[in-house]
Amino acid sequence: MRMRIAGALLGAALGMAAGAAAAQQQGGETECVSAKTDWSVCVWPEPKECWGVSKPKETVNTRDGRAVSVRRGDILLFVTFRPGSGAAGEISFTGGYAFDPETPVRVAIEGRSFDLVADGEWAWPGSREDDAALLAAMRAGASAVVTARSARGTETRDTFSLQGFTAAMTEAEARCQS
Repeated sequence: MRMRIAGALLGAALGMAAGAAAAQQQGGETECVSAKTDWSVCVWPEPKECWGVSKPKETVNTRDGRAVSVRRGDILLFVTFRPGSGAAGEISFTGGYAFDPETPVRVAIEGRSFDLVADGEWAWPGSREDDAALLAAMRAGASAVVTARSARGTETRDTFSLQGFTAAMTEAEARCQS
């Protein structure tokens, strides 16, 4: 699973940088097949997995209330569909650093707030019901703001555009049904 996530990250990063590019990965090929405004749609062939992914439009890093420059890995927001496992819109976020395990990762959309469960550099909703509620908010919203705290104490605020989100999710879900 971690190899697939690493492949997905690399494929998404390359796909977003080069449009509909493909990234060769060990054990399969991740193909980013289309872009819908600020969201890309990617496919993993075996086992079949499809996802929409976006990088933030704005990133702010602060420590003790002051803006700081920090090095972070890839910052990406995913929604994944896996036909064999019943995953129909699993949301995940990687912030490019290890999250503080004592501080929730939070997503804010149009005045609503959603807490994510964090493990290392990844965070996701705690249940399918939480996934569904966040997915519905993302479909209806204009932007999603993800706030988190690193294990080193840096506060991060990543703003993702939701333009093209619904079209990307519709395509990703359809590609995983065939």
